[in-house]
Amino acid sequence: MLKMRRAGSLVALLLAFSVVELAHGDKPHDALELLEAWSFDPLVIVMLIASAGMYITGIRKLWRESGTGSAISVTGAVCYAFGWLSLVVALVSPVHSWGEVLFSAHMTQHEILMLISAPLIVLGRPFIAAMWALPREWRLKAGSAARLDVVGQTWAFLTGATVAFIVHGLALWIWHIPALFQATIESDLVHTLQHVSFFGSALLFWWAIIYGKRGVASYGAGVLYLFITSIHSGILGAFLTFTRHVWYPIYAPTTVEWGMTPIEDQQLGGLIMWVPAGIVYIAAALFMFAAWISSSERAARKNHTRRATPAAAEV
Repeated sequence: MLKMRRAGSLVALLLAFSVVELAHGDKPHDALELLEAWSFDPLVIVMLIASAGMYITGIRKLWRESGTGSAISVTGAVCYAFGWLSLVVALVSPVHSWGEVLFSAHMTQHEILMLISAPLIVLGRPFIAAMWALPREWRLKAGSAARLDVVGQTWAFLTGATVAFIVHGLALWIWHIPALFQATIESDLVHTLQHVSFFGSALLFWWAIIYGKRGVASYGAGVLYLFITSIHSGILGAFLTFTRHVWYPIYAPTTVEWGMTPIEDQQLGGLIMWVPAGIVYIAAALFMFAAWISSSERAARKNHTRRATPAAAEV
């Protein structure tokens, strides 16, 4: 009975959110309206609540049985929390509604999803938490399924550095084709597909970069692909910044209300993709390069110690 009441309360809450969203369904025309333009899409809210609930349940069970910090470090859990909060900022806060009236705000939303949410969530090792959130019998069955050759081979293929890099790059460039990008403003379904493409491909990319299947040997590939991604995304941002033509005229009626011309809005969006996003990719590449050097030095010291120990024993 208690569970039914909780479910009923959740449904009522989601319906209330939907009413609020419809009440504020008009696009914000100024800063005051923007502050009230929160987006409470029921599907997004359910996914956010479910993901947070599953992660918290899983990590509590894991740490209770194996000790705090086991499999998922405290730092990793904090990263997941901030990644989850960044999803709320991108998909629920006024940033979402702002992206419907300004191309530059829409670009900001995408960069949050790809450069903040995705890597932070990956660092939180959500698959481990999700497995532990399942009942024991389900967890054993899921573990058995994950060990199947076809599942392992498919996962290894998708999270290979080269494949993940290509998928992420294609998603970035294809969705900026004017016809497709403008369709996201006209259709909620297309808009959802765009966000799933950006976020999903970014998760694959960062997973391949951070947890390369070759361990330390994959750090070099990670550094390379991060630098290349910063270059090709920067080129797209430069195109948007320096072109004299408006690629996305669908924003023309709304940019004026925010004190910008359509070309200025587009140029600002290009700069956001070019400079801040490029800095994130380069910073991540430099961090990984430093980790690569550090790991190589530790491995060299261990090898030296192993070679020195038998020689000392002989003496």
